[in-house]
Amino acid sequence: MRVFKQKEALISQLSAEKNNHKTIGLVPTMGALHKGHLSLVSRALEENDLVVVSIFVNPTQFNNPEDLAKYPKTLDKDVGLLEELNDQIIIFAPSAEEMYQDDITSEKFDFDGLEFQMEGKFRPGHFDGVGTIVKKLFNTVTPDRAYFGEKDYQQLQIIKKLTEKEQLDVQIIECPITRESSGLAMSSRNERLPKDLRNKAAFIYKTISKAKEKFSTQSIQQTLDWINDQFVNHEDFELEYVEIADQKTLKSVKVKKNGEHYRLFVAVYANDIRLIDTIALN
Repeated sequence: MRVFKQKEALISQLSAEKNNHKTIGLVPTMGALHKGHLSLVSRALEENDLVVVSIFVNPTQFNNPEDLAKYPKTLDKDVGLLEELNDQIIIFAPSAEEMYQDDITSEKFDFDGLEFQMEGKFRPGHFDGVGTIVKKLFNTVTPDRAYFGEKDYQQLQIIKKLTEKEQLDVQIIECPITRESSGLAMSSRNERLPKDLRNKAAFIYKTISKAKEKFSTQSIQQTLDWINDQFVNHEDFELEYVEIADQKTLKSVKVKKNGEHYRLFVAVYANDIRLIDTIALN
């Protein structure tokens, strides 16, 4: 298993691989790997000659310093999981100083308004941080393909827009959400949930799945009101937002239109742990 912590050493290794006409897949992560991450890596292994997994907790995408401090860091465990999967995976685990040098700040981006919806409203500057680190990773690894999960659907659309606007030569591969047996969307943050609360968190997916059923016969507002009522009556969870949005623009919609595609998005607090989920409605 090859673990690189310096960009130049990684670039040198990957240049030699590219000279041998090998295709490269990149799976960007913030570590604390779980089966969802491993499903992305498995797909990348199927579709490329070589796979790079980056493990980097990016400070510029956290608007809450406490959240950054609490984010799980499990590099040794992560390396072990990847080695079990395939010992030829290349791991890139740089420090913040290596990635940002002396200026740990975000570049400013225009994502055509995608950045102002949902997560953008509640996490100021978050998508500038995401765009900054993803651009740095793409420029370092120069992958043929990069793999992202649908759970962070807004982030996925932001990254597609980034590659378009920055004219980055990489194909973005969209992968389905991996869920725990309860239905809870897999997330590194789940590891911070007490066992009883983690079991109860199945409520989130059950609620949005039922909302999908209701959406077929009820109005958007009726569906949203029903979801809000479910969370108001559940003492363990606080709903930060629920949105029904156009799948392309991510803008909230009030009235259904024939031929349009919609998604439901939620952000929920379980104690101080923030969880998100999404589901296609039609």
